[in-house]
Amino acid sequence: MNERPTVHWTEGTGERSARWRSESGARPPRRIVVADDRTTADAAYKLACEGTALLWRGDFHGARQMLAALTRRVDRKARTARRPGAARGRARATAPATGPAAAPSGGPPAAESCGGPSAAAAFHRHRARQAQRARILGMLLVPLEGDHTVPLRRAPDVVAACEEAYGPPDGEPALVSLRELLGLIGAHEWHRTGVPVPALGGDRVHPCYGVFSPARGEYVDLVAEAPLPPGGTESAFDVGTGTGVLAAVLARRGVRHVTGTDQDPRALECARENLRRLGVTGAVRVVRADLFPEGRAPLVVCNPPWLPARPSSSVEQAVYDPGSRMLRGFLAGLPAHLEPGGEGWLVLSDLAEHLGLRGREELLGWIDEAGLRVLGRITTRPRHPRASDPDDPLHAARAAEVTSLWRLAAA
Repeated sequence: MNERPTVHWTEGTGERSARWRSESGARPPRRIVVADDRTTADAAYKLACEGTALLWRGDFHGARQMLAALTRRVDRKARTARRPGAARGRARATAPATGPAAAPSGGPPAAESCGGPSAAAAFHRHRARQAQRARILGMLLVPLEGDHTVPLRRAPDVVAACEEAYGPPDGEPALVSLRELLGLIGAHEWHRTGVPVPALGGDRVHPCYGVFSPARGEYVDLVAEAPLPPGGTESAFDVGTGTGVLAAVLARRGVRHVTGTDQDPRALECARENLRRLGVTGAVRVVRADLFPEGRAPLVVCNPPWLPARPSSSVEQAVYDPGSRMLRGFLAGLPAHLEPGGEGWLVLSDLAEHLGLRGREELLGWIDEAGLRVLGRITTRPRHPRASDPDDPLHAARAAEVTSLWRLAAA
């Protein structure tokens, strides 16, 4: 039974309806009006801010231009809100206050102490702004026919991109956010062209929609360069394999039997496809499991989501780990899955520490509680552009970030 909700709107003199599609889990809009190339950006922005969605019936490129115009307006308002002077003006207009709670609601994180309560507050404000931005920009909708085609002038062929995200066509017309559809198109291109991985000699990994891409290669390099433990060339587990990139790196390093696990069907299919492309299926098997496979191994690797926060969509589950569930589950279960003398490799950024979301002592406490000890730590600095972008709202934390491979053993 199709459980996707139905949305209704008036068009011309009749009532219309269609299924609502949203991979991000966005709620269907309560009110929809028809828009086209005659609609002004200011009018569209006002409606979107009020919670009214706009169903585009004009040219597809006109829809993209409208989305760009809405994006400029949203970002301009966000930049204005982040100006310290504007924030202080709003504070004076309300009630006087002191302490961290009185910090300007849009103040730039770079001006706040890295890792303290103000850094955590800045992160949560940033997430709230991101959610509001996504909500407003998600109000521009396009129709999708039951065969995954877009019935607009100059619309691109999106059938393959939609099939990767939604599955085969079901014959039912739907409405979808243009922003999501463009994301599907971009993900399809990433999947088609792949991401070069230096640790694999430049061979490419092809991320699927909804599966975390290894675009940040520094964590892959750590696994490629760390010395293997005794017996490490015999077998290894890759917990939370995702695209399968770390399992492939281990196989290329000579590990004869690698078991990659994941519980996301998309990730399992993606990993198997990549391992076939890379020619390592003889050394790697992929199984569905919540964390660990059965048995023990001399090497167990895990790269869990780095930030203890709630994801707002399925795509964000590789980045946000509510309550550090996966991290804590890996640590707690590791001793039972390590062979005597074996090592667990925890690949983890300290961005959460700089954002005030998790302390180093908290992490060390979980390691100790699990009956583990730290053998050593190999570190590297991130190379992604946001780490050196002073305009990034979280620049202070990103500039201080270090990614580590923690070598753990049973105590």
